[in-house]
Amino acid sequence: QVQLVESGGGLVQAGGSLRLSCAAPGRIFSNYSMGWFRQAPGKEREFVTAISWSGGSTYYKDSVKGRFTISRDAAKNTVYLQMNSLKPEDTAVYYCAATNSGSVDEVYYWGQGTQVTVSS
Repeated sequence: QVQLVESGGGLVQAGGSLRLSCAAPGRIFSNYSMGWFRQAPGKEREFVTAISWSGGSTYYKDSVKGRFTISRDAAKNTVYLQMNSLKPEDTAVYYCAATNSGSVDEVYYWGQGTQVTVSS
């Protein structure tokens, strides 16, 4: 079974920073765009950001532009999500995904999720 393994979640105060990591099998990492989605309690899972397989293009949800940065390290088969200036509304379970679109319905592989909690 393909596994995307996330790490880096936790509890942080508003205005703080966290970095999430997602390690993927090489054959997945090399052939798919990688992204992050999140799901807050009582809400639907939503797209946050994605990076093309080459790393040349990135996409962001409007509310995280300028605060979040996605990157990928081909040598480590790992994608990162640097989150700065965190807000309480960023609280959610964050999921790594192998996807070629921003649609939840078009994700090929999911990680197990990591909790991010931002206190006010």
